[in-house]
Amino acid sequence: MNGKIVIWLLATVLLGAVSFANAQQPAKVPRIGFLVAGPLSSYVTRIEAFQQGLRDLGYVEGKNIVIEYRYGQGKLDLLPSLVNELVQLKPDVLVVGALPAFRAAKEATKSIPIVMVATVDPVATGIVDSLARPGGNITGLASLGRDLSGKRLELLKEVLPKISRVAILWDPDAPGPAIAFKEYETAARALKLQLQSLEVRGPNPDFEGAFQAAVRGRAGALITIRNPLINRYSKQIADLAIKNRIPSAYEGSQYVEAGGLMSYAANDTDLWRRAAIYVDKILKGRKPADLPVEQPTKFELVINLKTAKQIGLTIPPNVLVRADKVIK
Repeated sequence: MNGKIVIWLLATVLLGAVSFANAQQPAKVPRIGFLVAGPLSSYVTRIEAFQQGLRDLGYVEGKNIVIEYRYGQGKLDLLPSLVNELVQLKPDVLVVGALPAFRAAKEATKSIPIVMVATVDPVATGIVDSLARPGGNITGLASLGRDLSGKRLELLKEVLPKISRVAILWDPDAPGPAIAFKEYETAARALKLQLQSLEVRGPNPDFEGAFQAAVRGRAGALITIRNPLINRYSKQIADLAIKNRIPSAYEGSQYVEAGGLMSYAANDTDLWRRAAIYVDKILKGRKPADLPVEQPTKFELVINLKTAKQIGLTIPPNVLVRADKVIK
């Protein structure tokens, strides 16, 4: 046989063997690090929305994508160690919720892409350079719910026209609520409302004492500023508001579902579902710095009529007709 033909045949066989071996090697399965600051029980619906968002894009957990979950249990001091655990696993993307988690992730890595789901202004808090061009390794979604502070106070005035004093329940040791409280102060001045500060601190916040102070201060209503510590006690807060017959407004619908009177906020489950879109784009090669931070375009008013009845309050028809969801 001609030597050139033999060499050509050997080369063809070897090339085919290499191609076959490469074809047999399994494709790399992307690994996602997932961190939220609260307990699992506070994030079930949001996690399900994120998982559904991934499925809609063709990702099946345990098959062609792996997710490593970590929960801060409302203990902010745990977040740095949890972030470091995830970073050590070298995930392709980190998905994080809550300002303290963003900061911990930003400090822990400059190379791993980070997708945030924020309820604070990520520009004002220094997480990203701008919404249009976030820069660095962080992008995602921001509901900018603090811009709604005045709207919640306006809703309380519509429901309670004679109201003059509103209590604000918040954790002064956390950076997000500190920013939020100042925004409520600004909005209250414009609406000629007085604010009563009800400060609660971890690890064992005294909600009973806070509500007693609200009653003594003759607060006509109460607004709760959510954060990982406060979120753990949504049911207890709602129950105490009913017990003390104080109309309550919240920054998330989970409080209303737990028995609170009403909330006005972005749809959390929609934000977490859309976070999956960012993960997909990054896995396909997009850089976080080039992906604008998105904001919700729709906000939901949720009202609990059962709670209104329990505290002897009638929701005006002009408010009720605007509700996106009514719990009876």
